[in-house]
Amino acid sequence: MPFYAAMSTHISGVMLGRATRTLQAGGVIAYPTEAVYGLGCDPLNPLAVERLLAIKQRPVEKGLILIASRFDQLAPFVQPPPPEIQRRLEETWPGPVTWLLPANAMTPRWLRGQHSTLAVRVTAHPVAAALCEAFGGAIVSTSANPTGRPPARTALQSRLRCRTVDLTVHGAVDRSARPTAIHDGVSGAVLRSS
Repeated sequence: MPFYAAMSTHISGVMLGRATRTLQAGGVIAYPTEAVYGLGCDPLNPLAVERLLAIKQRPVEKGLILIASRFDQLAPFVQPPPPEIQRRLEETWPGPVTWLLPANAMTPRWLRGQHSTLAVRVTAHPVAAALCEAFGGAIVSTSANPTGRPPARTALQSRLRCRTVDLTVHGAVDRSARPTAIHDGVSGAVLRSS
């Protein structure tokens, strides 16, 4: 059983409302995901993404991950997967598996970086999924730490490592978990195992 499943995973309606308004206003939030605290923002707001990348000290060329509470929130950003890949997505989602899928031609460069694919995941974490539901779509998800530093696994660590975020959403992560697995949606290869 994941650590967070044994902990209180309820996010209050007040906090959910604050987080949603922060995302809609172009803010950057820190929030729990399956294994680490993440930084998130509205993926279609270039100024919000630029600010997130500055906090993270991550070059835009590397690309970002989008998380969602269900696949239809990711569909506008990626090409429709072939049936075999769709079946594999359904077998691993919701869950801690990130897939690299061919990006839709309209997907902004600030999300995909120098790649023709986009990293996407339907999260199983109840707080992260609730954030996506309340926001009404996918949000950016990158670990809450400057590039090259250890990832934050608590709200306090995320605040200490990323001091200029607009809001920190509290919740548990599975401290024994490794970063999510990454699978290639074209070849099916496992690029990083969890």
